[in-house]
Order: sequence, then C-alpha cells, then structure tokens
Amino acid sequence: MHSVSASGIWTRFRNRFIGDRAFYKMALSLVVPVIIQNTVTSFVNLLDNVMVGNLGTAHLSGVAIANHLMFVFNLTIFGALSGAGIYGAQFAGAKDWQRFRETLRFRLLVSVIITALAIFILTGWPVQLLSLYLQGEGDPADSAAMLNFGLQYLRIMLWGLLPFALSQSYSSALRDAGETVLPMRATLVAVFTNLVFNYVLIFGKLGLPALGVQGAALATVISRLAEFFVVAVVAHKNMDRFFFLNGLYRSLRIGRDLTKNIMLKGMPLLVNELLWSSGMVTMTQILSTKGLAVVGALNIAQTFTTLFGVFFFSFGTAVAIVTGQALGAGDGELAKAQVWKLMFFAVAVAGALGVLLSISADWITQIYRTEAEVRSLAAAFMRATALCMPFQAIANCAYFAIRSGGRTLLTMVFDSIYVWVFCVPYTYALVTFTALGIESIYPLSQLQHPLKAVISLVAVGSGIWARNLVGEKTESALTD
Repeated sequence: MHSVSASGIWTRFRNRFIGDRAFYKMALSLVVPVIIQNTVTSFVNLLDNVMVGNLGTAHLSGVAIANHLMFVFNLTIFGALSGAGIYGAQFAGAKDWQRFRETLRFRLLVSVIITALAIFILTGWPVQLLSLYLQGEGDPADSAAMLNFGLQYLRIMLWGLLPFALSQSYSSALRDAGETVLPMRATLVAVFTNLVFNYVLIFGKLGLPALGVQGAALATVISRLAEFFVVAVVAHKNMDRFFFLNGLYRSLRIGRDLTKNIMLKGMPLLVNELLWSSGMVTMTQILSTKGLAVVGALNIAQTFTTLFGVFFFSFGTAVAIVTGQALGAGDGELAKAQVWKLMFFAVAVAGALGVLLSISADWITQIYRTEAEVRSLAAAFMRATALCMPFQAIANCAYFAIRSGGRTLLTMVFDSIYVWVFCVPYTYALVTFTALGIESIYPLSQLQHPLKAVISLVAVGSGIWARNLVGEKTESALTD
C-alpha cells in the first residue's frame, strides 16, 4: 500500500512539474538563445568590470555608482515595454499581426519619451544623485575621486540611452513573436564590440590615448549603436521572415482602444519597474553607508551573481512567451501547466548554480586588483546571494506568469510594493538600529527572497492571472 501511495505521489509530481521531451525542446529553443545573449553580456560586463578595476578602487566604485543610475533607466525601459509586450505576445498567439505592429509603434514612442526624461534628470542633478552612494565612512579624498570618475562615466553614457531603448523595443517585439535568435545575434555583436573598444580605449591601445573610465563609457555607447543597427537593419531587410514589420513606419497609427489598454496595463508595469529598480538601488545605498569598501564589494558581488543568475532568470522570458501565446490562443489550462514545469526547471538550475557560486566565491574575486577587504566582503556577499538563488528563480517565473495575463496591479504589489513596504525598511532597520557588521547585515537582508518565493507560489497557484486579453480570433488575423 505504501509503495502504491508513493508511486501515486511521484506520478502527480511528475505530471505537474516535469515536462516531456517535446516540452523541453520547445522551452530550450526559447531559453537557450536568451541565455547565450545574457551570459555573453554578463561575461563581457565582468571583463569590463575587471578592466576598470585594474585602474583602481576609486575608478571601479565611481563607475559602479553611475551604473546604479543606468540600472534604474534600463529597468524603466523594460517596464515601459512590458505593457505592450503583454498584448504583443497575445496578438502573436492570435495571429493578429496588424495590431502586433501597433504594439511595436507604441514601444518605440514611449522609449523616446522616457529617454528624453532620463537625460533631463541625469544632466540636471548628476552630483546630487551620485553623492547618495558616497555617505559611508572612508577617506574624503577617495570619496571625491569616486564622484569625479562617476561623473566622467555618466556624461558619456547619456549618448547611449536612446539606441539602447530603441534596440530593446525591437528585440522585445521580436521575442514576443517567438524570434529570439536575431536579438541574441545583435547582442553578441554589441558585447564583442564593447569588449574590443573597452580594451583599446581604457588602456590606450592601437595608438589611441588611454581614456580610463571615459573609454569604458565610450565603448558602451559604440556597442549600443551597433546593437541597434544590427537588430533593426537585419529585421527590416528580411521582410519575408519578419513580415509583421512590413508597413511599420508607413503610418504612426496606434488604435485608440489599444493605446488605452496598453496604458492601463502598462502603466503599473512602468511604475513597478521604476519603483523596484529605485528600491534596489536604495537598498544598495543604505548598505553603502557601512563604508566605502562596501561600494566596491557590492559591485563585484553583483557582477558575478548577475553572471550566474542569467541561466535561471532567462526562464522568465520563456514564461512570458509561452504563457502569453497560450493565453492569446485561448488555452488557459495549458498556460498554467507550463508555468509550473518551467518554474521547477528554473529552480533546479538555480540550485546547482548557487552551489557552484558558493564554492568558487573566494577564488574568483582574486582577479580584481583591489584591497583584500573589498575582495573578502564581495565573496561573503556572493555566498549569501547564492543560497537564495532558488527562491529568486521562483519569484522571477511568478512575475512573468502574472504579467502575461495582464494582472499588472497584482504584479506591482508583488514586486515593487513588496520592495518598498518590506525590503527597504527592513534593510534600513538592520543598518540603523543594530550594531551588526556588514558581514551579518547582508545575509540577513537576503531573507526577503524566501518570503517572496512563498508569496509567488500562492499567487501562481491561485490561477487568477491566466486571462485572455485579445480574444481567440480577430478580423485582422483573418485579413493580415
């Protein structure tokens, strides 16, 4: 009797969480290009980080704090495109290519608007924003040097904001249509360009002057121009393959109802990404008050945890595409079933990577020519994050599942409200009202992830997110 019961439990578990060969073939066809794209990007970011780190700790920290501001911009663009992405994926599932094109027009327009606003803010108050991360204990001369290098880097990076936003608009639309290879290729071109120009411009090779952090920023701008050129030009030159781009610029028309719906669904996502990213950099700022060494250590740790994390965070893209298209085709039950299988796969990958990161944390920090204290703190931060990777994988898959059905207010509560109501006050309390050192505070701050994973499982299990927003058939699907 016991063996029959155990067999029944295993059967139910397997049916719910483990897919067949066809499922994994489909999932990997979506995930692998994104993993390659994000891994190469993160690896080159790591090499960039090491190159800048070879200039000195002040250079490394100055670039790091400037990149916190870039992080907020990047996530805001992601949030702005997500509302259109909900409809884009479902229109692709319903084969409604006319309105799919309108979602891309919306993405391009909102990218331009957000970029203009970001440039206004970052040129108006750069010193004030960067100085927020330089409040910790340390030599005032080091703080002044970090601020100077951060300003040098930021001023040049502003030129890359628009090409980045436009390339993300194209790439997100292509992925919604199930095309993940071209965005991957564009990113590979960009990261290779970035790597080469970083080496040449930072250290002054091939007869060019050594520009230091300014060279790092200039290399990034060039790479973003290359990425936009590849993804846009190649897509438009292959209209037989990317037929849904045909007539994209023939008209600027975006249907009034569609615009309204994207705004209603997308505004919470835009606000969510803005609040979530600003919440994350606020927590970094709070932790940085424990000393200037923490700034450099957090930068090193976040670079490596991002590199390891791309393998399971990329599953979010698969969740968005698979569930969005299933919901658009009117198959809510299929969408629910696929989310659990993708989530289980992502957790298994995250667990393995967490173990690998924990084991290697001490020796991989040795590639940086910085103070021993900075390297030691970075390794400790990485081990703490590694333990929470499976929980992060659960929350990431849940986020994209909830978003795919248009439950954007729930997404906002789940993501950014959680950060500001719980995570930021909790981190502030640890830093301000305890006598603990940063070695203890940082692991305790990571306890936010297990709690969020529990909330994620409840939200996904409820099934309230699985909604068809576009209808099973549309007239344009029949005529396009």
